[in-house]
Amino acid sequence: MSIYDIEVKDIDMNSIKMEEFKGKTLLIVNVASACGFTPQYTGLQNLYEKYKDNGLEILAFPCNQFGAQEKGTNEEIKDFCGTKYNVSFRLFDKIDVNGENASPLFVKLTEEAGREIKWNFTKFLINKEGEFVRGFGTQKKPEEIEEHIQAII
Repeated sequence: MSIYDIEVKDIDMNSIKMEEFKGKTLLIVNVASACGFTPQYTGLQNLYEKYKDNGLEILAFPCNQFGAQEKGTNEEIKDFCGTKYNVSFRLFDKIDVNGENASPLFVKLTEEAGREIKWNFTKFLINKEGEFVRGFGTQKKPEEIEEHIQAII
């Protein structure tokens, strides 16, 4: 199964086929609004603005599995991200990333990365062919992975 065979829902609950992102470099991130790492939204937005014209898409998936740090509704999350961080990259429906109810996308990503997600703001870099390139833990700030994006964009 390819990443492009998976379907997800955006923050407005529209079905999105991942094949829509064929030919794009993807940075897929599980996010939360009330986390010590939430300021990483700024770095993610900066990367998006810098590389979107080169085919970078940032796909942010809210998740409440770690410290219950994403309690809001999709509408509240969308408002928070837009108002506080001016996020213009793609936001998706709140999901589970681990366990029996994990999103099929994150099941695939964690299988390819060879480990479960341990906290919010774990990042997965996917090349234009839909192949997993590298994963980055929570501690790795978006600006610290820019060189990895540049190498495949």
